[in-house]
Amino acid sequence: MNIIELSQVTKSYARGDEELLILRGITLHIAEGDFVAIIGPSGSGKSTLMNTIGLLDSPTSGTYTLDGVSTEKMSDNGLAELRNKKIGFIFQQFNLLPRLTAIENVELPMIYGGIPAKQRREQAQRMLEKLGMGQRGHHKPSELSGGQQQRVAIARALATSPSLILADEPTGALDSKTGIEVLELIKELNKQGNTIVLITHDNHIADNAKRVVTLRDGEIIKDARNEPLPVSKLQAQEAVSL
Repeated sequence: MNIIELSQVTKSYARGDEELLILRGITLHIAEGDFVAIIGPSGSGKSTLMNTIGLLDSPTSGTYTLDGVSTEKMSDNGLAELRNKKIGFIFQQFNLLPRLTAIENVELPMIYGGIPAKQRREQAQRMLEKLGMGQRGHHKPSELSGGQQQRVAIARALATSPSLILADEPTGALDSKTGIEVLELIKELNKQGNTIVLITHDNHIADNAKRVVTLRDGEIIKDARNEPLPVSKLQAQEAVSL
C-alpha cells in the first residue's frame, strides 16, 4: 500500500506579472514502511515538495493522495485535521516551545487532536521513555542538549501514531556525533515499521535511506534504491567532511 501518491504535481507562485514554476510535474509513490530521502541543491524544489507532502501547501495542479485520502478538494480545516492525524514532523531547529516542558511539548499534537488530558499525558510519557527521555519530561528545552531536544521532537512526532514521519534536515543543527545518533534512531524507527521521508542536501545522510529521490529544477532526475551504509562508514565520511 502506498502512503504517498503524487501524480503530475506542479506548484507555481506569482512574481509580479510572471509565474514562477517551482515543481514541474512531480509523480512520486512511496510505500508504507519505506525510508525515502529527498535530496537536491538549494533551489531544486525540495522544500516546496516537503511542504506539499506535509499538507502545508497545496499543489497548483495534479493530485495528492495521503494514506488513501484524496486531498485536492479538502478545506483548510480538513487538511489541518488530516495533517495532525497522519503526519509527524521532525524539524532541523526542533521547533519546541521554550515555555513548555518536554512532556508538554510532546502533548501538543494530541491537544490539537482532542485527546483527553490524562490519556495524552500518559502517551507523552511513554513516547519520552521510548526515546530515552523518560526522566527529562519536566525539563524545558533550554535545559536540554541539542540531541535531547531532537529526541523530544521525535517523541512529539510519534505521539499521535502517524502514518508518515516527515523529517526536514533532522541532523542539520547537531554536531556530527549527535547527528549520527539521531540518524540511527530514525533508522530504528523505520525498522519498527514507521514510514520515513527525509529531506536533506547531504549525500552522506541520504545514503542511509532505502531509497533516494533526487530533485533538480523542480523535477525528479533520479529515483534509486540503495543499501544503507553502516554507522562506521558514515562516521568515516563525517570525519573526512570535517
